[in-house]
Amino acid sequence: MNFPHAANARRLVSSRRNRTALFAASIFALQLQLCQPSANAQDTPPADSEEVVRVRTDLVVVPVFVTDSRGRRVSGLTRTDFEVRDDGRLVEPNYFAAGAERVTLLFLLDASGSTRDIINEQRETALAVFSHFGPRSRVAVMQFRERPELTVPFTNDLRVARKGFQLAALPDRRTAIFDAALAAVRAFGKEGEHAEERRIVVLLSDGLDTASELSAANAVAEARAAGVSFYVIHVPLYEPSEGHLVARRPSKGFRDLAEKTGGQLFVVGDARTALDPHAEHDLRPIFQSIAEDLLGQYLLGYHASEAERRPGFHRVEVRLTKTDRRKLRVRQLRDGYESKQ
Repeated sequence: MNFPHAANARRLVSSRRNRTALFAASIFALQLQLCQPSANAQDTPPADSEEVVRVRTDLVVVPVFVTDSRGRRVSGLTRTDFEVRDDGRLVEPNYFAAGAERVTLLFLLDASGSTRDIINEQRETALAVFSHFGPRSRVAVMQFRERPELTVPFTNDLRVARKGFQLAALPDRRTAIFDAALAAVRAFGKEGEHAEERRIVVLLSDGLDTASELSAANAVAEARAAGVSFYVIHVPLYEPSEGHLVARRPSKGFRDLAEKTGGQLFVVGDARTALDPHAEHDLRPIFQSIAEDLLGQYLLGYHASEAERRPGFHRVEVRLTKTDRRKLRVRQLRDGYESKQ
């Protein structure tokens, strides 16, 4: 059964096998960090006040990535390579970040039963992705069954975050994926808070929603407005059909969480591993792909003037400035913003 981006995920996995050792080293470093005394944990800003970036609440930030004619991510661009327009007016970006200088990452974990073992097995691998990001990055963990629960609020203490991956072995219940996705978006706070951060949700689920009151479209709309991207790790369930095991189709809109917010969809396992109770799933290539994807993105920000902050929706457009970059394509992860002033 084919899923969008599944083939791409397999290609990414095969092309990056030679980086597995490096990622394994990240996991080892993470484990050492988890063993450090609590005095090393820092939930407060750095002591050096000069390293703290103060951001006005009227900062409009647009995450983008650039691809070449083959769809490959383009890195190494600078602020002068971009121009930004607000409702057609040229504005000067006064904030620019390349890569993953400040990432706010929320793990959204399906605790309904089908993915519990994988989550427990892969928690160190999942948290190791955090080592690729800048020191001002944060991580949170949310679990969900019928309702979402923020088990670990945003922190930079990985030992605290690790506790959020402990899933209780409760009887199977109904699952509300889309309600949880919306709760995850709202967990990042108001739009003006930490506006310069790159907001990411890593959702690990079997894709079957049986209890949501809201649709995927609600979550996608709020995610795009808030600049939140979903990276979805789909662990499909299998059922017999005409003498074969086939993957159950995920709920309508499940793939949209990734495809319409600028993230990616990865599919884990197959019919063979579904039959093997001892099968082990290695998610290291997937988390490596997520880290590299974030490293290839850019954040452009500007302060909206009073004239530009008229009430209503403002459309933002980002273009490349140099004519020799015509074969490159800019993809915005946010098309505009809503001003109430």
